[in-house]
Amino acid sequence: MFRYLLKRVLIAGFTLWVISLVAFFLTSIAPGDAVMCGREEWSEDAYGSIDYEISAKRLGLDKPLFYFSLHSLSHPDTLHRYLSKDKKESLTNLVAQYGNWEATERYHHSIENCWSKIASLSDTIPSQFVNPVRNTCGDLRFQYKDNKIVAFLTKLEIQIAKDAALAAQLGNEFKAIQSSYQTLTDNPTRWKLYVPSLAWHGFDNQYHNWFSGFLSGDFGISCTDSRPVIDKIKWSLWWTVVMSIAAIILAFLIAIPIGVYAATQHGKIFDRWSGAILFLLYSLPSFWVATLMVVFFTTAEYGEWTNIFASIGLGQLSSSAPFWDRFWEAANHLILPILCITYPALAVISRQMRGGMITVLRQDYIRTAKAKGLSQTQVIWKHAFRNGLFPIITLFANAFPAAVGGSVVIEVIFNIHGMGLTTFNAINAQDWPVVYAIMMLGAVLTILGILIADLCYVWADPRVTFENRKL
Repeated sequence: MFRYLLKRVLIAGFTLWVISLVAFFLTSIAPGDAVMCGREEWSEDAYGSIDYEISAKRLGLDKPLFYFSLHSLSHPDTLHRYLSKDKKESLTNLVAQYGNWEATERYHHSIENCWSKIASLSDTIPSQFVNPVRNTCGDLRFQYKDNKIVAFLTKLEIQIAKDAALAAQLGNEFKAIQSSYQTLTDNPTRWKLYVPSLAWHGFDNQYHNWFSGFLSGDFGISCTDSRPVIDKIKWSLWWTVVMSIAAIILAFLIAIPIGVYAATQHGKIFDRWSGAILFLLYSLPSFWVATLMVVFFTTAEYGEWTNIFASIGLGQLSSSAPFWDRFWEAANHLILPILCITYPALAVISRQMRGGMITVLRQDYIRTAKAKGLSQTQVIWKHAFRNGLFPIITLFANAFPAAVGGSVVIEVIFNIHGMGLTTFNAINAQDWPVVYAIMMLGAVLTILGILIADLCYVWADPRVTFENRKL
Protein backbone atom coordinates (compact mmCIF):
# COMPACT_ATOMS: atom_id res chain seq x y z
CA MET A 1 0.00 0.00 0.00
CA PHE A 2 2.74 2.44 0.97
CA ARG A 3 4.75 1.72 -2.19
CA TYR A 4 1.68 2.21 -4.35
CA LEU A 5 0.76 5.50 -2.69
CA LEU A 6 4.35 6.71 -3.07
CA LYS A 7 4.22 5.91 -6.77
CA ARG A 8 0.87 7.69 -7.05
CA VAL A 9 2.27 10.77 -5.32
CA LEU A 10 5.25 10.80 -7.69
CA ILE A 11 2.97 10.42 -10.69
CA ALA A 12 0.71 13.15 -9.32
CA GLY A 13 3.72 15.46 -9.00
CA PHE A 14 4.79 14.69 -12.56
CA THR A 15 1.23 15.25 -13.80
CA LEU A 16 1.06 18.60 -12.03
CA TRP A 17 4.38 19.59 -13.62
CA VAL A 18 3.09 18.70 -17.10
CA ILE A 19 -0.11 20.66 -16.48
CA SER A 20 1.97 23.61 -15.32
CA LEU A 21 3.94 23.48 -18.57
CA VAL A 22 0.72 23.52 -20.59
CA ALA A 23 -0.71 26.39 -18.54
CA PHE A 24 2.49 28.42 -18.74
CA PHE A 25 3.03 28.06 -22.47
CA LEU A 26 -0.64 28.79 -23.12
CA THR A 27 -0.01 32.02 -21.22
CA SER A 28 3.01 32.85 -23.37
CA ILE A 29 1.09 32.40 -26.66
CA ALA A 30 -2.19 33.91 -25.45
CA PRO A 31 -3.50 36.83 -27.53
CA GLY A 32 -2.86 40.39 -26.43
CA ASP A 33 0.01 42.05 -24.63
CA ALA A 34 0.25 41.34 -20.91
CA VAL A 35 1.88 44.74 -20.27
CA MET A 36 -0.71 46.75 -22.21
CA CYS A 37 -3.65 44.76 -20.80
CA GLY A 38 -5.97 47.04 -18.84
CA ARG A 39 -4.05 50.21 -19.79
CA GLU A 40 -6.24 51.74 -22.46
CA GLU A 41 -4.85 55.17 -21.65
CA TRP A 42 -1.52 54.14 -23.15
CA SER A 43 -1.15 54.84 -26.83
CA GLU A 44 0.77 52.66 -29.26
CA ASP A 45 3.68 55.03 -28.71
CA ALA A 46 4.00 53.57 -25.23
CA TYR A 47 5.86 50.60 -26.68
CA GLY A 48 9.45 51.04 -25.67
CA SER A 49 8.65 53.80 -23.18
CA ILE A 50 10.04 53.79 -19.66
CA ASP A 51 6.61 52.96 -18.20
CA TYR A 52 6.23 49.99 -20.51
CA GLU A 53 9.69 48.64 -19.67
CA ILE A 54 9.13 49.05 -15.93
CA SER A 55 5.80 47.19 -16.14
CA ALA A 56 7.31 44.42 -18.29
CA LYS A 57 10.20 43.91 -15.88
CA ARG A 58 7.82 43.84 -12.92
CA LEU A 59 5.97 41.00 -14.66
CA GLY A 60 9.30 39.22 -15.27
CA LEU A 61 9.00 39.42 -19.05
CA ASP A 62 12.64 40.49 -19.44
CA LYS A 63 13.82 36.97 -18.56
CA PRO A 64 14.13 33.88 -20.79
CA LEU A 65 10.95 31.87 -21.23
CA PHE A 66 12.31 28.47 -20.12
CA TYR A 67 15.45 26.74 -18.86
CA PHE A 68 16.67 26.24 -22.42
CA SER A 69 15.65 27.11 -25.96
CA LEU A 70 16.08 25.17 -29.19
CA HIS A 71 16.11 27.33 -32.30
CA SER A 72 18.02 27.93 -35.49
CA LEU A 73 21.53 29.33 -35.51
CA SER A 74 20.18 32.58 -36.95
CA HIS A 75 17.86 33.10 -33.99
CA PRO A 76 19.46 34.97 -31.06
CA ASP A 77 19.22 33.67 -27.50
CA THR A 78 18.79 37.23 -26.21
CA LEU A 79 15.51 38.08 -27.95
CA HIS A 80 13.72 38.00 -24.59
CA ARG A 81 15.40 41.30 -23.74
CA TYR A 82 13.15 43.02 -26.25
CA LEU A 83 10.08 43.61 -24.11
CA SER A 84 7.52 44.77 -26.66
CA LYS A 85 5.55 41.81 -27.99
CA ASP A 86 5.00 43.45 -31.40
CA LYS A 87 8.62 44.50 -31.67
CA LYS A 88 9.76 40.99 -30.78
CA GLU A 89 7.46 39.58 -33.45
CA SER A 90 8.84 42.00 -36.03
CA LEU A 91 12.45 41.08 -35.26
CA THR A 92 11.63 37.37 -35.31
CA ASN A 93 10.05 37.65 -38.75
CA LEU A 94 12.97 39.67 -40.13
CA VAL A 95 15.41 37.03 -38.92
CA ALA A 96 13.21 34.31 -40.43
CA GLN A 97 13.45 36.08 -43.80
CA TYR A 98 17.17 36.85 -43.94
CA GLY A 99 18.82 34.70 -41.25
CA ASN A 100 21.17 37.56 -40.33
CA TRP A 101 20.61 38.61 -36.72
CA GLU A 102 23.53 41.05 -36.57
CA ALA A 103 22.24 43.03 -39.58
CA THR A 104 18.68 42.82 -38.28
CA GLU A 105 19.72 44.22 -34.91
CA ARG A 106 21.65 47.10 -36.54
CA TYR A 107 18.60 47.94 -38.62
CA HIS A 108 16.42 47.90 -35.52
CA HIS A 109 18.83 50.14 -33.59
CA SER A 110 18.93 52.65 -36.45
CA ILE A 111 15.12 52.98 -36.31
CA GLU A 112 15.20 53.33 -32.52
CA ASN A 113 17.85 56.07 -32.78
CA CYS A 114 15.66 57.95 -35.24
CA TRP A 115 12.65 57.47 -32.97
CA SER A 116 14.56 58.86 -29.99
CA LYS A 117 15.77 61.81 -32.04
CA ILE A 118 12.22 62.64 -33.10
CA ALA A 119 11.17 62.70 -29.45
CA SER A 120 13.85 65.32 -28.71
CA LEU A 121 13.24 67.57 -31.72
CA SER A 122 13.25 71.29 -31.21
CA ASP A 123 9.92 72.94 -30.46
CA THR A 124 10.64 75.46 -33.21
CA ILE A 125 9.73 72.91 -35.87
CA PRO A 126 5.98 73.08 -36.58
CA SER A 127 4.00 70.11 -35.33
CA GLN A 128 2.38 69.75 -38.72
CA PHE A 129 5.73 68.45 -39.98
CA VAL A 130 6.84 66.56 -36.86
CA ASN A 131 3.66 64.57 -36.15
CA PRO A 132 3.48 62.74 -39.51
CA VAL A 133 7.18 61.83 -39.22
CA ARG A 134 6.66 60.55 -35.69
CA ASN A 135 3.67 58.43 -36.76
CA THR A 136 5.43 56.97 -39.78
CA CYS A 137 8.59 56.14 -37.85
CA GLY A 138 6.50 54.59 -35.08
CA ASP A 139 4.75 52.34 -37.58
CA LEU A 140 8.03 51.44 -39.26
CA ARG A 141 9.34 49.97 -36.00
CA PHE A 142 6.91 47.05 -36.24
CA GLN A 143 7.11 46.28 -39.97
CA TYR A 144 8.86 43.20 -41.33
CA LYS A 145 7.49 42.73 -44.86
CA ASP A 146 9.76 44.17 -47.56
CA ASN A 147 7.06 45.96 -49.54
CA LYS A 148 5.72 47.70 -46.44
CA ILE A 149 9.20 48.65 -45.19
CA VAL A 150 10.06 50.18 -48.58
CA ALA A 151 6.73 52.04 -48.64
CA PHE A 152 7.26 53.45 -45.13
CA LEU A 153 10.85 54.47 -45.91
CA THR A 154 9.69 56.32 -49.03
CA LYS A 155 6.91 58.00 -47.08
CA LEU A 156 9.29 58.96 -44.28
CA GLU A 157 11.80 60.44 -46.74
CA ILE A 158 9.12 62.61 -48.34
CA GLN A 159 7.83 63.80 -44.96
CA ILE A 160 11.30 64.71 -43.69
CA ALA A 161 12.10 66.65 -46.87
CA LYS A 162 9.09 68.93 -46.38
CA ASP A 163 10.91 71.03 -43.76
CA ALA A 164 14.54 72.10 -44.01
CA ALA A 165 15.11 72.16 -40.23
CA LEU A 166 13.57 68.72 -39.91
CA ALA A 167 15.76 67.37 -42.70
CA ALA A 168 18.86 68.87 -41.08
CA GLN A 169 18.17 67.22 -37.72
CA LEU A 170 16.94 63.83 -38.96
CA GLY A 171 18.95 63.47 -42.17
CA ASN A 172 21.77 61.37 -40.70
CA GLU A 173 19.39 59.11 -38.75
CA PHE A 174 17.26 58.47 -41.83
CA LYS A 175 20.33 57.66 -43.94
CA ALA A 176 21.43 55.21 -41.23
CA ILE A 177 18.06 53.45 -41.50
CA GLN A 178 18.35 53.22 -45.29
CA SER A 179 21.93 51.99 -45.10
CA SER A 180 21.26 49.35 -42.44
CA TYR A 181 18.22 48.07 -44.29
CA GLN A 182 20.20 47.85 -47.51
CA THR A 183 22.91 45.91 -45.67
CA LEU A 184 20.28 43.53 -44.29
CA THR A 185 18.74 42.78 -47.69
CA ASP A 186 22.12 42.50 -49.46
CA ASN A 187 23.71 40.12 -46.93
CA PRO A 188 21.27 37.33 -46.10
CA THR A 189 22.59 34.24 -44.33
CA ARG A 190 19.59 31.98 -44.79
CA TRP A 191 21.66 28.82 -44.34
CA LYS A 192 21.67 29.58 -40.61
CA LEU A 193 17.91 29.03 -40.57
CA TYR A 194 18.51 25.29 -41.09
CA VAL A 195 21.23 24.81 -38.46
CA PRO A 196 19.85 23.97 -34.97
CA SER A 197 21.25 25.63 -31.88
CA LEU A 198 20.62 24.89 -28.19
CA ALA A 199 20.93 27.66 -25.59
CA TRP A 200 20.89 27.10 -21.81
CA HIS A 201 19.38 30.01 -19.86
CA GLY A 202 19.65 28.73 -16.30
CA PHE A 203 17.08 28.78 -13.52
CA ASP A 204 16.36 32.50 -13.62
CA ASN A 205 13.64 32.19 -16.23
CA GLN A 206 9.94 32.99 -16.48
CA TYR A 207 8.68 29.41 -16.06
CA HIS A 208 10.86 28.58 -13.07
CA ASN A 209 9.90 31.79 -11.28
CA TRP A 210 6.20 31.27 -12.08
CA PHE A 211 6.01 27.60 -11.03
CA SER A 212 8.13 28.00 -7.90
CA GLY A 213 6.01 31.01 -6.99
CA PHE A 214 2.83 28.98 -7.47
CA LEU A 215 4.13 26.23 -5.18
CA SER A 216 4.83 28.86 -2.51
CA GLY A 217 1.40 30.52 -2.90
CA ASP A 218 2.53 33.38 -5.14
CA PHE A 219 0.30 33.19 -8.22
CA GLY A 220 1.82 36.16 -10.01
CA ILE A 221 0.55 39.64 -10.82
CA SER A 222 -2.68 40.54 -12.55
CA CYS A 223 -2.29 42.15 -15.96
CA THR A 224 -5.25 44.47 -15.55
CA ASP A 225 -4.49 46.25 -12.28
CA SER A 226 -1.02 44.96 -11.24
CA ARG A 227 -2.46 43.45 -8.05
CA PRO A 228 -1.20 40.07 -6.81
CA VAL A 229 -3.41 37.35 -8.24
CA ILE A 230 -3.89 35.80 -4.80
CA ASP A 231 -5.41 39.07 -3.57
CA LYS A 232 -7.86 39.10 -6.49
CA ILE A 233 -9.10 35.55 -6.04
CA LYS A 234 -8.88 34.84 -2.31
CA TRP A 235 -12.27 36.27 -1.38
CA SER A 236 -13.86 34.91 -4.54
CA LEU A 237 -12.35 31.52 -3.70
CA TRP A 238 -13.61 31.74 -0.12
CA TRP A 239 -17.27 32.26 -1.01
CA THR A 240 -17.16 29.73 -3.85
CA VAL A 241 -15.67 27.08 -1.56
CA VAL A 242 -18.25 27.85 1.12
CA MET A 243 -21.11 27.47 -1.36
CA SER A 244 -19.64 24.42 -3.09
CA ILE A 245 -18.80 22.49 0.08
CA ALA A 246 -22.21 23.24 1.57
CA ALA A 247 -23.90 22.13 -1.68
CA ILE A 248 -21.77 18.96 -1.92
CA ILE A 249 -22.47 17.95 1.67
CA LEU A 250 -26.18 18.68 1.29
CA ALA A 251 -26.39 16.79 -2.01
CA PHE A 252 -24.68 13.67 -0.65
CA LEU A 253 -26.67 13.69 2.60
CA ILE A 254 -29.95 13.80 0.66
CA ALA A 255 -29.09 11.70 -2.39
CA ILE A 256 -27.31 8.76 -0.70
CA PRO A 257 -30.27 7.70 1.52
CA ILE A 258 -32.61 8.12 -1.46
CA GLY A 259 -30.35 5.96 -3.61
CA VAL A 260 -30.00 3.26 -0.94
CA TYR A 261 -33.72 3.08 -0.30
CA ALA A 262 -34.50 3.09 -4.03
CA ALA A 263 -32.15 0.10 -4.44
CA THR A 264 -33.97 -1.82 -1.71
CA GLN A 265 -37.28 -0.94 -3.41
CA HIS A 266 -35.99 -1.81 -6.88
CA GLY A 267 -38.83 -1.68 -9.42
CA LYS A 268 -41.40 -0.53 -6.86
CA ILE A 269 -43.33 2.73 -6.60
CA PHE A 270 -40.70 4.65 -4.59
CA ASP A 271 -37.94 3.65 -6.99
CA ARG A 272 -39.92 4.78 -10.05
CA TRP A 273 -41.27 8.01 -8.58
CA SER A 274 -38.04 9.12 -6.91
CA GLY A 275 -36.16 8.60 -10.17
CA ALA A 276 -38.78 10.53 -12.15
CA ILE A 277 -38.85 13.45 -9.72
CA LEU A 278 -35.07 13.71 -9.42
CA PHE A 279 -34.55 13.59 -13.17
CA LEU A 280 -37.27 16.22 -13.56
CA LEU A 281 -35.27 18.45 -11.22
CA TYR A 282 -32.10 17.61 -13.13
CA SER A 283 -33.73 18.72 -16.39
CA LEU A 284 -34.68 22.16 -15.05
CA PRO A 285 -32.10 24.78 -16.15
CA SER A 286 -30.35 26.26 -13.14
CA PHE A 287 -30.56 29.82 -14.51
CA TRP A 288 -34.35 29.49 -14.82
CA VAL A 289 -34.78 28.04 -11.33
CA ALA A 290 -32.43 30.68 -9.87
CA THR A 291 -34.37 33.47 -11.55
CA LEU A 292 -37.68 32.14 -10.23
CA MET A 293 -36.25 31.91 -6.73
CA VAL A 294 -35.06 35.51 -6.85
CA VAL A 295 -38.40 36.75 -8.20
CA PHE A 296 -40.73 34.77 -5.94
CA PHE A 297 -38.79 34.25 -2.70
CA THR A 298 -36.73 37.39 -2.09
CA THR A 299 -39.34 40.15 -2.57
CA ALA A 300 -42.83 40.95 -1.32
CA GLU A 301 -44.10 41.79 -4.80
CA TYR A 302 -46.38 38.73 -4.91
CA GLY A 303 -47.34 38.83 -1.24
CA GLU A 304 -45.70 39.20 2.14
CA TRP A 305 -45.45 35.43 2.52
CA THR A 306 -43.11 35.20 -0.49
CA ASN A 307 -40.45 37.45 1.07
CA ILE A 308 -38.80 34.50 2.79
CA PHE A 309 -35.10 34.69 1.98
CA ALA A 310 -32.54 37.49 1.88
CA SER A 311 -32.08 39.34 -1.37
CA ILE A 312 -29.20 38.97 -3.80
CA GLY A 313 -25.65 39.91 -2.86
CA LEU A 314 -23.75 39.09 0.31
CA GLY A 315 -25.20 41.65 2.69
CA GLN A 316 -24.52 45.26 3.53
CA LEU A 317 -21.98 44.92 6.34
CA SER A 318 -18.68 46.70 5.71
CA SER A 319 -15.35 44.92 5.59
CA SER A 320 -14.50 46.46 8.99
CA ALA A 321 -17.30 44.51 10.70
CA PRO A 322 -16.37 41.41 12.74
CA PHE A 323 -15.71 38.37 10.60
CA TRP A 324 -18.45 36.16 12.01
CA ASP A 325 -21.01 38.97 11.75
CA ARG A 326 -20.17 39.27 8.06
CA PHE A 327 -20.18 35.49 7.68
CA TRP A 328 -23.65 34.97 9.14
CA GLU A 329 -24.98 37.97 7.23
CA ALA A 330 -23.64 36.47 4.00
CA ALA A 331 -24.78 32.94 4.93
CA ASN A 332 -28.37 34.18 4.98
CA HIS A 333 -27.91 35.28 1.36
CA LEU A 334 -26.32 31.97 0.31
CA ILE A 335 -29.26 29.68 1.02
CA LEU A 336 -30.87 30.02 -2.41
CA PRO A 337 -27.59 29.84 -4.39
CA ILE A 338 -26.65 26.67 -2.49
CA LEU A 339 -30.02 25.12 -3.28
CA CYS A 340 -29.57 25.97 -6.96
CA ILE A 341 -26.16 24.26 -6.98
CA THR A 342 -27.45 21.26 -5.02
CA TYR A 343 -30.58 20.11 -6.82
CA PRO A 344 -28.99 19.15 -10.20
CA ALA A 345 -26.56 16.82 -8.39
CA LEU A 346 -29.26 14.88 -6.56
CA ALA A 347 -30.26 12.78 -9.56
CA VAL A 348 -26.68 11.85 -10.50
CA ILE A 349 -25.58 10.92 -6.98
CA SER A 350 -28.77 9.02 -6.08
CA ARG A 351 -28.78 6.98 -9.30
CA GLN A 352 -25.11 6.12 -8.91
CA MET A 353 -25.75 5.06 -5.30
CA ARG A 354 -28.80 3.06 -6.40
CA GLY A 355 -26.84 1.28 -9.14
CA GLY A 356 -23.97 0.42 -6.83
CA MET A 357 -26.29 -0.90 -4.14
CA ILE A 358 -28.32 -3.00 -6.59
CA THR A 359 -25.12 -4.68 -7.77
CA VAL A 360 -23.98 -5.36 -4.20
CA LEU A 361 -27.37 -6.63 -3.00
CA ARG A 362 -27.19 -9.38 -5.63
CA GLN A 363 -23.90 -10.74 -4.28
CA ASP A 364 -23.66 -14.13 -2.55
CA TYR A 365 -22.40 -12.74 0.75
CA ILE A 366 -25.53 -10.56 1.03
CA ARG A 367 -27.74 -13.62 0.60
CA THR A 368 -25.61 -15.39 3.21
CA ALA A 369 -26.07 -12.49 5.64
CA LYS A 370 -29.84 -12.65 5.13
CA ALA A 371 -29.80 -16.41 5.63
CA LYS A 372 -28.07 -15.94 8.98
CA GLY A 373 -31.10 -13.99 10.15
CA LEU A 374 -29.61 -10.49 10.13
CA SER A 375 -32.12 -7.68 9.95
CA GLN A 376 -32.68 -5.72 6.75
CA THR A 377 -31.05 -2.67 8.34
CA GLN A 378 -27.92 -4.61 9.29
CA VAL A 379 -27.64 -6.19 5.86
CA ILE A 380 -27.95 -2.88 4.05
CA TRP A 381 -25.93 -0.52 6.23
CA LYS A 382 -23.32 -2.88 7.68
CA HIS A 383 -22.60 -5.25 4.80
CA ALA A 384 -23.85 -3.71 1.57
CA PHE A 385 -23.48 0.02 2.00
CA ARG A 386 -19.67 0.30 2.13
CA ASN A 387 -19.22 -1.95 -0.88
CA GLY A 388 -21.77 0.06 -2.83
CA LEU A 389 -19.89 3.31 -2.28
CA PHE A 390 -17.41 2.90 -5.14
CA PRO A 391 -19.35 5.06 -7.67
CA ILE A 392 -19.99 7.65 -4.95
CA ILE A 393 -16.29 7.80 -4.07
CA THR A 394 -15.50 8.52 -7.71
CA LEU A 395 -18.12 11.29 -7.79
CA PHE A 396 -16.79 12.72 -4.54
CA ALA A 397 -13.25 12.84 -5.96
CA ASN A 398 -14.54 14.71 -9.00
CA ALA A 399 -16.24 17.22 -6.71
CA PHE A 400 -12.89 18.62 -5.51
CA PRO A 401 -12.09 20.70 -8.63
CA ALA A 402 -15.74 21.77 -8.84
CA ALA A 403 -15.32 23.29 -5.38
CA VAL A 404 -13.14 26.06 -6.84
CA GLY A 405 -14.71 26.31 -10.29
CA GLY A 406 -17.84 28.13 -9.25
CA SER A 407 -20.89 28.76 -11.42
CA VAL A 408 -20.95 31.87 -13.59
CA VAL A 409 -24.73 31.77 -14.07
CA ILE A 410 -25.59 31.34 -10.38
CA GLU A 411 -23.08 33.96 -9.30
CA VAL A 412 -24.34 36.51 -11.82
CA ILE A 413 -28.02 35.98 -10.93
CA PHE A 414 -27.40 36.19 -7.17
CA ASN A 415 -24.71 38.89 -7.51
CA ILE A 416 -22.01 36.86 -5.76
CA HIS A 417 -18.47 37.57 -6.87
CA GLY A 418 -17.18 34.01 -6.76
CA MET A 419 -14.61 32.10 -8.77
CA GLY A 420 -16.88 31.47 -11.74
CA LEU A 421 -17.52 35.18 -12.24
CA THR A 422 -13.88 36.00 -11.53
CA THR A 423 -12.74 33.51 -14.20
CA PHE A 424 -15.27 34.84 -16.71
CA ASN A 425 -14.19 38.44 -16.15
CA ALA A 426 -10.51 37.50 -16.34
CA ILE A 427 -11.03 35.76 -19.70
CA ASN A 428 -12.87 38.77 -21.09
CA ALA A 429 -10.10 41.09 -19.88
CA GLN A 430 -7.36 38.70 -21.16
CA ASP A 431 -6.00 38.59 -17.62
CA TRP A 432 -4.23 35.28 -18.20
CA PRO A 433 -2.30 35.07 -14.90
CA VAL A 434 -5.65 34.93 -13.09
CA VAL A 435 -7.12 32.41 -15.54
CA TYR A 436 -4.20 30.01 -15.38
CA ALA A 437 -3.82 30.33 -11.60
CA ILE A 438 -7.42 29.14 -11.29
CA MET A 439 -6.68 26.39 -13.82
CA MET A 440 -3.71 25.24 -11.74
CA LEU A 441 -5.79 25.25 -8.55
CA GLY A 442 -8.32 23.02 -10.31
CA ALA A 443 -5.54 20.68 -11.42
CA VAL A 444 -4.14 20.42 -7.89
CA LEU A 445 -7.57 19.59 -6.47
CA THR A 446 -8.25 17.06 -9.23
CA ILE A 447 -5.02 15.21 -8.43
CA LEU A 448 -5.74 15.45 -4.70
CA GLY A 449 -9.24 14.08 -5.27
CA ILE A 450 -7.86 11.05 -7.14
CA LEU A 451 -5.39 10.31 -4.33
CA ILE A 452 -8.11 10.57 -1.70
CA ALA A 453 -10.36 8.33 -3.81
CA ASP A 454 -7.68 5.63 -3.82
CA LEU A 455 -7.58 5.69 -0.02
CA CYS A 456 -11.37 5.64 0.21
CA TYR A 457 -11.56 2.58 -2.05
CA VAL A 458 -9.44 0.67 0.46
CA TRP A 459 -11.59 1.94 3.34
CA ALA A 460 -14.81 0.96 1.56
CA ASP A 461 -13.59 -2.53 0.66
CA PRO A 462 -10.59 -4.00 2.56
CA ARG A 463 -10.24 -6.61 -0.20
CA VAL A 464 -8.91 -3.88 -2.48
CA THR A 465 -5.12 -3.97 -2.56
CA PHE A 466 -2.60 -2.05 -4.63
CA GLU A 467 0.55 -3.87 -3.61
CA ASN A 468 0.93 -5.85 -6.84
CA ARG A 469 -0.85 -3.38 -9.07
CA LYS A 470 1.15 -2.33 -12.11
CA LEU A 471 1.01 1.30 -13.17
